[in-house]
Amino acid sequence: MSKKQKTIKSEITLSGVGLHTGNNVSMTLKPAPVNNGFTFVRVDLEGSPIIAAKAEYVVNTQRGTNLERNGVQIQTSEHVLAAAVGLDIDNLIIEINASEPPIMDGSSKYFVEALEKAGLEEQDAEIEEYIVKEIISYKDEATGSEIILMPSDEYQVTTMVDFGTKILGTQNATLDTISDFKKEIADARTFSFLHEIEMLLEHDLIKGGDLNNAIVYVDKELSENTMLKLKKAFKKDNIAVKPNGILDNLTLHWANEAARHKLLDVIGDLALVGTRIRGKVIANKPGHLINTQFAKKLEKIIKTEKRNYVPTYDLNLPPLLDIHQIMDILPHRPPFLLVDRVIELSKSHVVGMKNVTMNENFFVGHFPGSPVMPGVLIVEAMAQCGGILVLSTVPDPENYLTYFMKMDNVKFKQKVLPGDTIIFKADLITPIRRGICHMQAYAYANGRLVAEAELMAQISKIK
Repeated sequence: MSKKQKTIKSEITLSGVGLHTGNNVSMTLKPAPVNNGFTFVRVDLEGSPIIAAKAEYVVNTQRGTNLERNGVQIQTSEHVLAAAVGLDIDNLIIEINASEPPIMDGSSKYFVEALEKAGLEEQDAEIEEYIVKEIISYKDEATGSEIILMPSDEYQVTTMVDFGTKILGTQNATLDTISDFKKEIADARTFSFLHEIEMLLEHDLIKGGDLNNAIVYVDKELSENTMLKLKKAFKKDNIAVKPNGILDNLTLHWANEAARHKLLDVIGDLALVGTRIRGKVIANKPGHLINTQFAKKLEKIIKTEKRNYVPTYDLNLPPLLDIHQIMDILPHRPPFLLVDRVIELSKSHVVGMKNVTMNENFFVGHFPGSPVMPGVLIVEAMAQCGGILVLSTVPDPENYLTYFMKMDNVKFKQKVLPGDTIIFKADLITPIRRGICHMQAYAYANGRLVAEAELMAQISKIK
């Protein structure tokens, strides 16, 4: 059963402090159109530049997943993205007046609450989902971190963490279904070790930090000097260590809260793939670097598979339109009618086919010793399919002619030979307006993509 894309019903604003800058930040979550995905908008900069939440824009993973495009940055993007994925949202605009979202309590909790308050809304477009068919893995030999993605009926994530410290030890966390994100994962807060906090304070890197937005694991002796620094940084009169080895600022929500937060980070970072995933992620010692490296790898795999994707149709079924019905719509006639059948036709797409035989008239002169269908005729056949699509919208197609306006990004991938059956698929890029059809067209033969082109044509009434 097909599922529809989702966005939010209304906009909602959150305010808080940026963890690394210490500045007050205002962030507005807004509904987005279909196929928008997740986009950040820096409203504090001239022109309000947009950065799509894509793995290709990851530039740095120190203390968070940081994106950059054309010199414009977004820091620590992962917590708000995890909230969106965790609520099954596909399209969201995140307007922000600083380089980083507010840290809130270091989890996704407040983002989830805001998105739910804004309300979720189905959109008139099907979701795009990458269905994992074989195991995909990525390993960082230096750290031993590894991510494996395997087939599963739904999106699942397991994280296994081992920080090499007695205080934290080894922890695991699992999310069996994304619908459990709010209850099981969203509240898991970010954490740090005391030695990291000391280094960050020394370099003035956590100006927005206080002990309400990070769990601090004490992995070394707490010296008097460190105690004074922490009191000053976190504006506390007293700081102590609990028996479980964390500073006394917070109570853990779960014994394995660290592993759950790492799982939250994995979901937020893999949102940068830009496509829903139907598969099980197993992340061993995950971190922002390996998460985003894996996201980049997966993004490339998905792009390659899309490019090489060949749809299948049962050519034994009766056609939607046969050659006689096609001639009732198109003004073309043999030998220049290059579509034999129409298999599918909707308001936004058309699928046609042609059987290429040895007695085609163009083979007489186009390499008679090694006959190859001319590329321009493949493009013409794709355009004729587009003509059927646009002329099917008027009551009297016999009174119209179709003319090319433009063709872009034309690519020929394989030869088409006598005996081949070509399938043509054309999808509208924009709705038909004023008789103009702007479409992306593909031609397939022998289970391979043979040609593709972006075409624009216009119908004109015969005078």
